[in-house]
Amino acid sequence: MPAPRSLPVVVWSPDTRLHHPDAEIWVGVRTDGTELPERVDRIVGATSNEGWDLVEAAPHGDDALLEVHDRDLLDHLRTVHDTWMRSGIPELVGQDKVVPYMFATAAMLGALPGRRPTAVHALAGWYCYDTMTLVGPGTWPAARAAADCALTAVDLVTAGRAAAYAVCRPPGHHVTRNGYGGSCYLNNAAAAAQALRRSGHERVAIIDVDAHHGNGTASIFYERPDVFYGSVHVDPGAGWFPHVVGFADETGTGQGAGTTLHLPLEPGAGDDVWVAAVERLAEAVAAHGASALVVSLGVDAAADDPESPLCVTRDGYASAGGLLAGLGLPSVLVQEGGYHLDSLGGLVTAFVKPFGASR
Repeated sequence: MPAPRSLPVVVWSPDTRLHHPDAEIWVGVRTDGTELPERVDRIVGATSNEGWDLVEAAPHGDDALLEVHDRDLLDHLRTVHDTWMRSGIPELVGQDKVVPYMFATAAMLGALPGRRPTAVHALAGWYCYDTMTLVGPGTWPAARAAADCALTAVDLVTAGRAAAYAVCRPPGHHVTRNGYGGSCYLNNAAAAAQALRRSGHERVAIIDVDAHHGNGTASIFYERPDVFYGSVHVDPGAGWFPHVVGFADETGTGQGAGTTLHLPLEPGAGDDVWVAAVERLAEAVAAHGASALVVSLGVDAAADDPESPLCVTRDGYASAGGLLAGLGLPSVLVQEGGYHLDSLGGLVTAFVKPFGASR
């Protein structure tokens, strides 16, 4: 007999709306932000229309985060906006969001060791690696709530749910162990994978279908054999973020050799090529022997999305969701990108729906 069906469970928090970046600074120009609080409302509305179970995230301690991030990053994000507001910068130049103005790269330091900056406008670039990822008064509580969504989804899956989808906002897959950028502040997918490992899964796989390479997640697990990371994304060599990583020859190192798989696609790629890449990632998960799955669910590979040149349709997302759900693994789905508000909810539900089958 076929397995009984159950409705997907959706984890959310109203605090994920508290982050209001308002704008990004791109090539020195202020542009309107696309990572908006309304993303949460569109997704929750679409999942509610499907009749799916809606669960509010429970608060969690920092333990899972501290296994994938350094404490000084968490302390910085928790305090930097208050420090910025006391610095006089808002009165001096009218900027009430934290924006880096310099970055201590290897090009600057050469053989010099570098010291943690004292001035907050320099300190911002010690942790943030771009000018697009602004910090406001609600950024930390929103990012922390997003992490709680991911960790609550893990709790539900370890308690026996076949799958749980976390409405994480802001997204997280660009956050490294000690740096943030790409509109991301805490790595929700990495925290979820680590929590699954701690719950007893010896091997975990993360599959990232966001339009952009999840450089943060890849870097956190690049030397580890227990967590497989696979990503399909627009080719960074064609001029797309994150530009300098995400290439096919990056396969892990040390004990993690062979546990990273990057499948970069040419701009303009649509359903056929993209879904075939997801199928290849699903096969790699099975080969890895993972007993649990985390999906970084970005839907910005869609044709209407303003942030990438890929052309995936709703049918493509439904097919990809079916392929990964078909692995039959306990699964935590974590929201990443997706910025076309009118199509966002439908794309998410198309992908998540196949995960409604119970184990």
